[in-house]
Parts: sequence; C-alpha cells; structure tokens
Amino acid sequence: MNITGGFSSIEQVTGQYLSKKSEKVSTQSKVNFEDVLKDKSKLSDIKHGNESLKFSKHAGERLADRNISLTDEQLSRLKEGTKQAEAKGIKETLVIMDGLSFIVNVKNNTVITAMNQQENSENVYTNIDGAVII
Repeated sequence: MNITGGFSSIEQVTGQYLSKKSEKVSTQSKVNFEDVLKDKSKLSDIKHGNESLKFSKHAGERLADRNISLTDEQLSRLKEGTKQAEAKGIKETLVIMDGLSFIVNVKNNTVITAMNQQENSENVYTNIDGAVII
C-alpha cells in the first residue's frame, strides 16, 4: 500500500511547494513599511496631551473605504469636539466638521464610524445623545 501519495520523501514535497510560494511572493508589489507604520499609528492612536483619540477597526475601514484622510489640524479639532462633548456629559456624540461626520464614544475616546456627509443622503444618526458641530 502506498500512503505517501507518490512522493518518495518530505524533502521533495517541501522543495516543490516552497519554491512556488517564493515565486509568488517575489511578484507582489512592495510596500514601504515606514508608510504603513505611519498610517497605522495615525489611525489607531492620535496623541494630544495626556489623552489619545483612537479609531475603531470599523472606523478605520470606513475612512479607507470612503477615501477620507484627515489632516493634523482636523484631528486636533476632532479631539477638541470630543472634549467639548465630554464637558457636557455626552456619552456617544456626533462630531460634524468640514463636511465629515464622526460618531465618537466619549468615555473611551474612540471614533466608532466616519462618513462624508454627501454620502449620507438621509442625514439620520442613531445611538447618539448629543452633537458637536465644529
């Protein structure tokens, strides 16, 4: 009975499959690690003073899907809007600025989702208890 599937040794199988994988890897486009790291650090943890504003995985995906990129000045204003909401006792806030809308969990300093206001034709926002327009 032949249980090796026609291969005489593990080395033949390893060499056969590893060489094909390495060819595939070499044909992929190369990504600059520094650029990826900068983008990730901007989205996951924007530092302002002692506190940080984080973006949930969902919010990061929405920003990428909708081609939304924020400047440092916009990030600072978003953080300021979150601080204003916290001062008023808001737990889940809608922050509107520059034609962009963000739902922010104030307690956790986390942006839950982001959208371009032109794409939100209904202009209906749920699960918020306050709004800040900056």
